[in-house]
Amino acid sequence: MEIKKSNYEISSAKVEQCPVTDVPEYAFIGRSNVGKSSLINMLTKHKGLAKTSQKPGKTLLINHFKINDGAFYIVDLPGYGYAARGKEQREDFRRMIENYILDRRQMTLLFVLIDIRHEPQKIDLEFLNWLGEHGVPFAIVFTKADKLGPNAGKAKVEEYKKELLKNWESLPPIFITSSEKSSGREEILDYIESINREIEENSRSSEETSSEN
Repeated sequence: MEIKKSNYEISSAKVEQCPVTDVPEYAFIGRSNVGKSSLINMLTKHKGLAKTSQKPGKTLLINHFKINDGAFYIVDLPGYGYAARGKEQREDFRRMIENYILDRRQMTLLFVLIDIRHEPQKIDLEFLNWLGEHGVPFAIVFTKADKLGPNAGKAKVEEYKKELLKNWESLPPIFITSSEKSSGREEILDYIESINREIEENSRSSEETSSEN
């Protein structure tokens, strides 16, 4: 799949303010400063679509980007784990994120971003386990692979897999990316396309079944 057109649509402080649509939404989330905005810009080949910043915790709202004239949406969620925020603000963000992930019907898949350079972090593992407990469909995206050599990067990913398998019977889809080198782009977009195709086929089958009845 190729993204030919992408544009910013709306920023929402509450799930109720998100666009009223019937198309799939692919949301991106991760710890502050994990490279989320850079990844979205790389996937869309639209520099500046998602605002990047050297200052962590910049994304404060649920940001919707319309892809290919509304074929689907990419959603940029606020980062979690930014300690510089006050307790009350952190609680507001937690509630906003949870409400979107659990209540947004259009939310088709959550891409959880993890910086490949770091050891498995407690906050990431807890978040992944929370998604599993709530049956949320998700994939893991390791970012900043260009900061490590290929062998070192693979070793980090294997370390993470081993940690996850302590609590999981099977692993979610895993992607390794570099926004600087555009690596992992094709794999993620192909995965999104496969899900979109499956949704279309299921919808078509349901319509055919309804018409037969």
